[in-house]
Amino acid sequence: MFDRLLTFVVSGLLALVLLAGAGHAQIPLPDTSAKPPAAPAASAPDPLGRDTPAGMVKGFLDAAAAQNYELAAQYLNLSLEGSAWGPRRARQLQRVLDQGGYVYSRLGLSSEPAGDQNDGLMPNEDAFGKVRTEAGTVNLIAERVPNPNGGGQIWLVSAKTVAQLESMADTVAASFLDDVLPRDLRRNRFAGVPIGHWLAVIVLAFASYGVAWLLTAIAQFLFLRTHLARFAGERFQRAVTASLLPIRVFLTTWILWTTTILVGVSIVARQYLSRGLEIFGWIALAWIAWRIVDALTEYAIERMTYRGRLSMLSAIAFARRSLKITIVTLAAIAALDALGFNVTTGLAALGIGGIAIALGAQKTMENFVGSLTLIADQPVRVGDFCKFGDTMGTVEDIGMRSTRIRTLGRTVVSIPNGQFSSLQIENYTRRDKFWLNPVLDLRYETTATQIREILDGVRDILLKHPNVYDDPARVRMIEFGTSALRIEIFAYLAVADQDTFLKVQEEIFLKIMDVIEKAGTGFAFPSQTVYLARDRRPDEGGREGGTADISGEAVAAGGGVNRDRDAAAQAASLKREPAS
Repeated sequence: MFDRLLTFVVSGLLALVLLAGAGHAQIPLPDTSAKPPAAPAASAPDPLGRDTPAGMVKGFLDAAAAQNYELAAQYLNLSLEGSAWGPRRARQLQRVLDQGGYVYSRLGLSSEPAGDQNDGLMPNEDAFGKVRTEAGTVNLIAERVPNPNGGGQIWLVSAKTVAQLESMADTVAASFLDDVLPRDLRRNRFAGVPIGHWLAVIVLAFASYGVAWLLTAIAQFLFLRTHLARFAGERFQRAVTASLLPIRVFLTTWILWTTTILVGVSIVARQYLSRGLEIFGWIALAWIAWRIVDALTEYAIERMTYRGRLSMLSAIAFARRSLKITIVTLAAIAALDALGFNVTTGLAALGIGGIAIALGAQKTMENFVGSLTLIADQPVRVGDFCKFGDTMGTVEDIGMRSTRIRTLGRTVVSIPNGQFSSLQIENYTRRDKFWLNPVLDLRYETTATQIREILDGVRDILLKHPNVYDDPARVRMIEFGTSALRIEIFAYLAVADQDTFLKVQEEIFLKIMDVIEKAGTGFAFPSQTVYLARDRRPDEGGREGGTADISGEAVAAGGGVNRDRDAAAQAASLKREPAS
């Protein structure tokens, strides 16, 4: 049911786009009433667009669509017959093209003033189409001749081809549409084409998609039922399966173009149709390439994940983005060219202004080069937990311009790749061991015997623990600190992640506390001891007296028991042990 609905939708959109293009694609015809300049310059372009074979064909078909055969005759070389036969010969040329002929697509026609010099014809000749007659296929030839109005050379339908139009009109295969369509549908016209021909285009669009769907379904069935699927491999199968719909659209364009020639759709309608089909063809090709890139990169990601080569995931993601941007760019250029825009001139202008663009896009290029550096050097990968500057977080995406990181606060930080690649990055995900390196501060009252007991107990804890590497598992008294005796523990833990590390570290710390408590000592607090010194000297009266300097402060001291007690109490109050 879904495939049927998709068939009608795609075919309908194709037909509507083509009809809309036909209704709006007519180019205003040149004003033939205006006389050409008396002496045009040799380099001046031809007002009728006959400077190139492509311009000649386009101008003739535009005139035929408007049924202005006087103008259409100006695209024929009537040197052998005279200008009086011009309108008649223009009608005959349109008739043979309608019934059994076709002109080459825009890509097959030369847009150069000299024509195609490598087609095997005379230097001043170009083939622009073919006509199927009872005697066989006849080539339609254009030739380059001097402009009868002066001003250089122009392209016209060759005098030889014009002379053959009479016989070709009599022997050309009859049009199927003209035989089956009612007279009213043949006489009434829209955009210079009989209405019946436009209706035929719509019917053929649906039928062409149906044929394309049937052909691809049969091919898929035969492919899966034969040994080809086994030999082609999973990658090829995925690419073909993902590309089925755009392949059908691409086949539809070719089938529709061929059937319009076979049934005898008007040459004018086919010219309008060719531009739309060319655009659809480029879109379909870009769509196929897009689907193939998706299928192959997904397959590559699965394989790299299965093999544990996670470092390749970022490179694959970057390659997929780059390929898709290239596909879209090329498809856009081709579509603009099909719409008639001078893409060559635009690209040349970009080349001339390339230096200015490069100067204006320095940061963009810097970020692009930075992204290449990140992909090639791989200091981080998607999913890695890292620290850069003062920020810590998990890498979520490495793009072409910036890298997105999910911080511990669950916010997203975007850093330009040019800046990110130059930072000092600490990657926690890639560490193979977790470092256990606490320093124990014990009270100065701890005896040497107690220190030895603690050292032996902590070493025993490390050596017996299953998650601690034996080498090194070092426990040493390292220094007499300012307020404590210091013991350093240096070991590595065999754990997989931060949570497991914290759990094992907590377990080891609690056991160390038990060892210290069992040894009869404890941890030290940062403390400071102030010592009081009292020096006495006799005063002038022979009595004892003087001053005592207590921790840099002058304290009055006199003779007698009471004053000595007060000084001792004040000295005791200056000794403090603040808590850490």
